[in-house]
Amino acid sequence: MAEPLFEQLQKLQREFRGHPPVKQWSPNFCGDMDLVIQRDGRWIHEGTQIRRQPLVNLFASILRREGDDYFLVTPVEKWRIRVEDVPFIATQVARNEQAGDQPLLFTTNTGDVVPLDDERDWQLRPFGEPPRQVPYLEVRAGLYARISRDVFYQLVDWAEDRDGQLWIRSAGQSFLLGEY
Repeated sequence: MAEPLFEQLQKLQREFRGHPPVKQWSPNFCGDMDLVIQRDGRWIHEGTQIRRQPLVNLFASILRREGDDYFLVTPVEKWRIRVEDVPFIATQVARNEQAGDQPLLFTTNTGDVVPLDDERDWQLRPFGEPPRQVPYLEVRAGLYARISRDVFYQLVDWAEDRDGQLWIRSAGQSFLLGEY
């Protein structure tokens, strides 16, 4: 199952820059694939971690969300996979300190670079045990990245305190980072 899919993905990667137009494709549902994206960002296929990062990045490029379900989609196949939390983790953040109105740029564990601006959904959701409010950023088309602990603490350093709330500035706007 994985090898023909991988060959299709390689072909798609050569054809498209960025991400393939998975929203435009309407293949028939092929079934459930034994693939899970764990809460810590690891991709597990048939019980074994996928260690080849280019393969993970390739799979991530054809990921689509429909309601609460996630699918790997090509023009001819659609496989449901499991996602324990969200498919991505924001592992780095950068800012241009000379230009205050520039967006913060987040990099995910699959190499996507995502600006925080008015076109991206930013929300706080419960995560962990005990549950704490953690920021999530929309990467694309309903697919989210959870902000990693390291990135969160970097954002805390840049945050502005407003009456017990921490706010970050990005692209000329303020985004709630959390309350204390």
